[in-house]
Amino acid sequence: MTVSVPPPPKPTGSGLGYEIRRTLLLAGPLIVGQLTSFGMNFVDTVMAGRLGRVDLGAIAIGSSVWAAGLLFVLGVLMSVSPAVSQLDGAGRRLQAGEMTRQALWIALAISALLALGARNAGWVMAALEVEPSVAGLALGYLKAMSWGAPALTLMFALRFFSEGTGHTRPTMYIGVLGIVFNVPLNYVLMFGKLGFEPMGAVGCGWATALVFWLQFVALALYIKSREHYAAFELYQRFSRPSLREIRGLLRVGLPIGVTIFFEGSLFVSAALLIGTLGALPIAAHQVAINFASMAFMVPLGMAGAITVRVGNAIGRGDPQGARVAGLVGIGLAAVFGLFSASAMFLLPEWIARIYTSEREVIELAASLLMLAAIFQLSDSLQVASAGALRGYKDTRRPMVYSVLSYWAIGLTIGWWLTFEREWGAAGMWVGLIAGLTVAAVLLGTRFLRLSRAMEKTAGP
Repeated sequence: MTVSVPPPPKPTGSGLGYEIRRTLLLAGPLIVGQLTSFGMNFVDTVMAGRLGRVDLGAIAIGSSVWAAGLLFVLGVLMSVSPAVSQLDGAGRRLQAGEMTRQALWIALAISALLALGARNAGWVMAALEVEPSVAGLALGYLKAMSWGAPALTLMFALRFFSEGTGHTRPTMYIGVLGIVFNVPLNYVLMFGKLGFEPMGAVGCGWATALVFWLQFVALALYIKSREHYAAFELYQRFSRPSLREIRGLLRVGLPIGVTIFFEGSLFVSAALLIGTLGALPIAAHQVAINFASMAFMVPLGMAGAITVRVGNAIGRGDPQGARVAGLVGIGLAAVFGLFSASAMFLLPEWIARIYTSEREVIELAASLLMLAAIFQLSDSLQVASAGALRGYKDTRRPMVYSVLSYWAIGLTIGWWLTFEREWGAAGMWVGLIAGLTVAAVLLGTRFLRLSRAMEKTAGP
């Protein structure tokens, strides 16, 4: 017999200090998980740098093409977190479990699209006239990665379910698991150890695909074995695809997917366009963007926690608590943005030397890191504001903002400065600064207006 679970009581804590602690408790494991997951890309880049600029450039191009599809997939599945957090806040946990089962069907379907796109990306290389030596390796890298697509999307669905329930440590666990296995697998397959032939960048793709499968299996077993998830009865029954439930998830998830795609595609397009300038600019760009992206994992982890805190407050009927949760989370992200900007401004050459010993690459990467320092604050503010809006399931307006900010402004300015004004790689980075700054202003203003309006509607 199934026992109905009543809604949880409103939290007894109050005040700014309480909300900061609650946000950091949720965000801590997410930040560690994001950093360790991204650490796989960091390790790939550093190890490829030991093979030379061609392999480094191949991973830069290949990972950029992969990211273009992955970001859309990730955004669609992000709808699971606010949906589950609102249902959990209202005590409707069985419904949250059913919604997650439907999300797993979505994950399987879009994994096929992700794999298909990765295996047929040659036209992208040809259209952008990427150097043949780099393009060939990048295609091999993508084809190897495509075998891990189903595991990756299923893992994301389960991860966002867990985060929506307020249980964020599994994100950290699977991130640590990934990097622990990624290093030895890279070493064996890239450099040809234990009887394997050296595969370079292609071996890196195979190592990553294997890690995806390990992470999915580990997370699925973890959720099955922990009492925290029992009330959701996720594994207790089999659910056929329900068009109504799937449509509801996609109504929220597709705009998130488009939003994240346009944000990510600004960076992806920057890498692909810089790739047409030669092996040196793309290698330097990969070094700088890799470190900047690693720093971005901290506010990205905070954004996941903000979504859960805001969504849970909305689910229990507390719009004032939702506004406070959003403001606190955005403030914490801004503090980190200032810290990361200082590090990149003060230590650009030291950071570049972590990746490569080639003097030309170090000098160019250091100049790009100085530009990266400028957009750290706006990048932190925009991702945190977007996380708060997802907690309200407000996804359509941010989608419009993303098209305007990242493509109409960021990419256009970057292309014009790079090719028309002949600024080289630096021109694309100025475009990144412009796009992210506009996004931060628009999304932050949207959150302030929406949260205030909901608070007033609720009344005293």
